[in-house]
Amino acid sequence: MDFNKLLNSAEYAFLRTNEHLGNNIIMLGLAGSYSYGTNNENSDIDIRGITLNRKSDLIGMTYFEQYVDDNTDTCIYSFNKIINLLLNCNPNTIELLGLKQEHYLYLNDIGKELINNKKLFLSKRAIQSFGGYASAQLRRLQNALARDSYPQEEKEKHIYNSVKNAMNTFNDRYQEFQEGSLKIYIDESNKTDMKKEIFVDANLKHYPLRDYKNIWAEMNNIVKDYDRAGKRNNKKDDNHLNKHAMHLIRLFMMAIDILEKEEINTYRENEQKLLLSIRNGKYQNSDGSFKEEFYEMIDDYEKRLDYASQNTSLPNEPNIKEIEEFMINVNEKVVSNKI
Repeated sequence: MDFNKLLNSAEYAFLRTNEHLGNNIIMLGLAGSYSYGTNNENSDIDIRGITLNRKSDLIGMTYFEQYVDDNTDTCIYSFNKIINLLLNCNPNTIELLGLKQEHYLYLNDIGKELINNKKLFLSKRAIQSFGGYASAQLRRLQNALARDSYPQEEKEKHIYNSVKNAMNTFNDRYQEFQEGSLKIYIDESNKTDMKKEIFVDANLKHYPLRDYKNIWAEMNNIVKDYDRAGKRNNKKDDNHLNKHAMHLIRLFMMAIDILEKEEINTYRENEQKLLLSIRNGKYQNSDGSFKEEFYEMIDDYEKRLDYASQNTSLPNEPNIKEIEEFMINVNEKVVSNKI
């Protein structure tokens, strides 16, 4: 597929016309299945990128963190936001620094400099970030398998855990809010068909409406997913389950590379066959459950990750000083109109 031709199409005109994007973009790259090497004929094209904060964002009155176009599955992060996400070795963004060369669709000098300095961001924080994402992925898989057979009270616990896991990543992806500003818990229900249900306490002030909308959309989608009728033998559900299973193993692979080799390898060339076999249902039983050998694989990767975590030579924290110098240098050029 000619991705550059696609980016020049009318569908992606926002890349050229939006005031935060255009000449401010420093990087565009493939994301999702195409970037991992696990795409098939049904795979969507996901684009991720980075755009410089404008002068008005840095010393003026405007505020910008990211631009999302749902129609094309495109997300462009602001420079300042991506730096903060990379500091935490956020799996959804650190992978942007480890793409195959041909998967970078646009890269200017600042984008290249960021990639050249990617090791500055690698630290033991990857243990928690990747481990947390892998745990959330496993829970999604377990919850999807369990939701049709569990009684209501048990389902409510699964929903609660799924929403709680999503909430743990909100500050990475949306404007931060103080701990306790958004709280969920299970309590006695007044509904006749429920003994207990999930409640929420929300106390957000001066919070961006769009971020608030997206947070509630994520929580709403989790609840809706559990409320859907249907069994695990539905083909679409099976495809989703196998995709979750594949991404769980892929997260382990990436985390181990970071901890053992200090490398970000987004494209899984050596493990492509294994990952595609998981996606294609090799490890799924006819009733939708997963074979014992898949869970043995998970156990093996968990042990490998634990060993890598205990023996990594990565520092406890990323190189904050050098990252800050790089960040200041770039933003000073923006403020002084040198870019």
